[in-house]
Amino acid sequence: MKQAQRTGPLDDLTIIDCTMAFAGPFGTVLLADLGANVIKVEPPNGDNFRPVPPFPPDYEHARNHADAGVDYGMSFAGVNRNKRSICLDLKKPEDKEILLQLCEQADAIVENMRAGVMDDLGLSYETIAERNPAIVYGAVRGYGDPRTGDSPYSSWPCLDVAGQSAGGLVEATGDLFPIAIADIYPGTLMALGMVSAIHRAQQTGEGEFFDVAMYDSMLTLLKPNVAAYSLTKQSRKPGKKILVPFGLFPTVDGRIAIAAPVERHWQLLCDAMGRPELGKDDRTRNNFKRVENQAFTEEVVASWTSTRTKQEILDLIGGSVPCGPANSMAEVFADPHVAARNMIQQYQLPGENPEVALSGNPIKFTKSQTSFYQAPPRLGEHNEEILAEFGITPAK
Repeated sequence: MKQAQRTGPLDDLTIIDCTMAFAGPFGTVLLADLGANVIKVEPPNGDNFRPVPPFPPDYEHARNHADAGVDYGMSFAGVNRNKRSICLDLKKPEDKEILLQLCEQADAIVENMRAGVMDDLGLSYETIAERNPAIVYGAVRGYGDPRTGDSPYSSWPCLDVAGQSAGGLVEATGDLFPIAIADIYPGTLMALGMVSAIHRAQQTGEGEFFDVAMYDSMLTLLKPNVAAYSLTKQSRKPGKKILVPFGLFPTVDGRIAIAAPVERHWQLLCDAMGRPELGKDDRTRNNFKRVENQAFTEEVVASWTSTRTKQEILDLIGGSVPCGPANSMAEVFADPHVAARNMIQQYQLPGENPEVALSGNPIKFTKSQTSFYQAPPRLGEHNEEILAEFGITPAK
């Protein structure tokens, strides 16, 4: 359940969050979950992720009534809990000055606009650093920022599918990831870069600018492919594996992942399949042989799994051979692991809306308690509270 207190190892940090949509907010929600005081700065029309479905029952009503219900869809909720919202029009001098005053008292600011947008608004890193030399300025961009490496594509817009494709991931896997990995991973790297840069700023008193490019992040996911290509000058084809068995296999009620490239695990799997001789068979006795005979090896495993349920297979090899059922979301919600790790957290939507759930924080500490303390905010919900907290008086 939602708690009332902001706690966690980053509870001494204040982050001004000018990000919208998915990549930036994914990174800043990680920081917020770890205790950072994240101030979400939104334009008058709000984050463009707010009107993404599915919507709570009173969404349409709440959009037109500032004091009621929920003015966001659940996609927005997933990456904006533990944040407070202030609405500023950064094209107006008075609101621009408010942002600068917020930055004067903050550890960091982060945005995910195209390169040059904040500069054109008069809110560049250099301008903000004049007001606060210790501030860290983080950016998530499609192709990076000229400050750190002037790509010929720096000014191009970029969304997830473009980042996946340009960075080599699609050709490596054979298709687009159905989840926005070119948003999620850059956002995660941004959070890591942010903590690293703040750590240095606290030691030196000097902040700095850093960015994470979506293109670069996808290339980083392909570290083994990059190394292999540098030697062979051949791209690794989708479906051609270097570890066998290592993948999904059919079951009576779905699919299950089995990974047994290590000989000990392979022999245990062979024993469970009733085929112990395959542990010594010249076609399958080690990973090198199994890669050579991938089709044969995978056919043997698939013929065994396809006559059993996921649970029957888990009962035979769970705990001895690395494996995992391809769980539906309903099965994830029912899994005792999820309950034990507090990875589904319930909260009551305000207004005439039901109780819903958000995924929990996967980083677990023994001493630093983290919490779900703040529901995803309505647009501008905390304007007065934040201005008072920072001692800012808006211009009349």
